[in-house]
Parts: sequence; structure tokens; C-alpha cells
Amino acid sequence: MTAFVTGGAGFLLAVLWFDLMFDVQTLGQREDDLPEDVLASIAGYYGRVTTRARPMNRLVSLMMLGTIVSVLIQLVRDESPNWASWASLVLIGSAVVLAGAHTFRAAVRLGRRTDPVEGQSRLARSILRDHLFCLVAIVTVLVLQLGFAR
Repeated sequence: MTAFVTGGAGFLLAVLWFDLMFDVQTLGQREDDLPEDVLASIAGYYGRVTTRARPMNRLVSLMMLGTIVSVLIQLVRDESPNWASWASLVLIGSAVVLAGAHTFRAAVRLGRRTDPVEGQSRLARSILRDHLFCLVAIVTVLVLQLGFAR
């Protein structure tokens, strides 16, 4: 199952990388409101990938679920040290919960551009924070799986 866990985590890491290529535009912007060109770039990206890319955008959710299921199977089959599998499950689970509870909704909302500039700026910055957390979680899962799996 380690191959499935690392494959799923690798896919999610690639998706995060693409998201972060847009999110990082918020860094270094000291003003409360992000410049229009930055907002347009980030919002345009999230408008495409969250709503206009159907049904392909569902693949990310499927991979999240598949990765969680793979870790659960790994635990049941006792294929890796329990602590590594449990840590992987907590990390993947927390990233998935954050994505489902906040990040995806914020990205859809930002992609619609219906909020005032101040609200769009807050959404863009919160998406970056979420993605940075998820990046650390997914990279840690990969380290655990590649370093400690049997």
C-alpha cells in the first residue's frame, strides 16, 4: 500500500505546487488590499480549476479519498510501523478536512470575484496559509512513507 499512499501524496503535492504558483503572488504585498493584477491572476486560476474544470476537478477529491483509504488499508494490514501510518493518517486527514471545510470554498468564492477587493484579498491570503499547511503535511507524509514503510 505504500506505493498507493506515496502515489496519492505525490499527486496532491503536484496539485499544491500549481496552486502555490498563484498563491505566492500575495507574498510581499504589504497593503491590506492586493493589487488588481494579483487578484485577477489568482482569482482567474481558481475560477478555472474549481468550477469551470468539471469534471476533472473531481479528480483531486478522489485522490484525497484514495490516499486516506490507502493509509487505512496500510494500518489494517500492518504494512508499516503503526506510528508512521497513524501520523500519515492524521496529516492527510487534517489537510483533507482543511481543504474541504475552508480552502475549496474560499477558492470558489475568490474565483467568482463577488466580494469587495478587501474580502478577495483576505480570501487569497487565507488560501495561501491553508496551502502552506497542506504542503508541510503532504511532504511529511511522503518522508514518513518513503523513510519508514516496509
